[in-house]
Amino acid sequence: MPRPGSVSLTEQRLQEYLQRRGLAVWDYRLLDDPVPDSLRYLALRTGGGRCALCGATKETRPLDVDHIIPRSRGGKTELANLQVLCAKCNRSKGNKDQADFRDPIVHTPAEGCPFCGPEILAQAVQEHRSVFAIVDRYPVTPGHHLVIPKRHRVDYFTMTAQERADADDLLRYLSGKLADSDPAIAGFNVGANAGSAAGQTVMHAHIHLIPRRPGDTPDPRGGVRAVIPGKAVY
Repeated sequence: MPRPGSVSLTEQRLQEYLQRRGLAVWDYRLLDDPVPDSLRYLALRTGGGRCALCGATKETRPLDVDHIIPRSRGGKTELANLQVLCAKCNRSKGNKDQADFRDPIVHTPAEGCPFCGPEILAQAVQEHRSVFAIVDRYPVTPGHHLVIPKRHRVDYFTMTAQERADADDLLRYLSGKLADSDPAIAGFNVGANAGSAAGQTVMHAHIHLIPRRPGDTPDPRGGVRAVIPGKAVY
């Protein structure tokens, strides 16, 4: 057993190696770094200066700013796609998936938005992490629901990867629940309007889940293509 104050031979050699190499041990992290310093600072501040997966801080392990959707998969270098991971967790994640380990997004209202006030959350029939669902006030068919991100997002394309994943989970859950409760449901239309030219009137992202039943329209062929009159049938 080593006497007090001594170190094992392995530890001694490791310390000598680190002293000899210095910062070079971590130099590979500085090569081709796509995250500007200003954005890195915001990501670290937003993440509380700790790994979103294991909770490690800079005092215990080097911290990286990770692309949630990897760059190799088209992920953008923007705050919504960045999370803080320690070096170990970042290496484990790699570019294998799009896991978002950040805390669920809290509800942050935008002034004048009808989907942001506390009264809209009171109408929620189901919540799932960063999104919630309500019954559409002007349903196309019985059971028409909207899935809405809690944080203000202008349209579907400004939702984060986690919000889209949460929305997908909730859409699957709701579709199953609706189908179980109404055997007449034989299909669904799922869609989002993005921009006023596409028919969006509430500028807060929302996804429509519309149950379909045989005979609810004379000719259902084409589905969402019917947003342009005369283009449903092809």
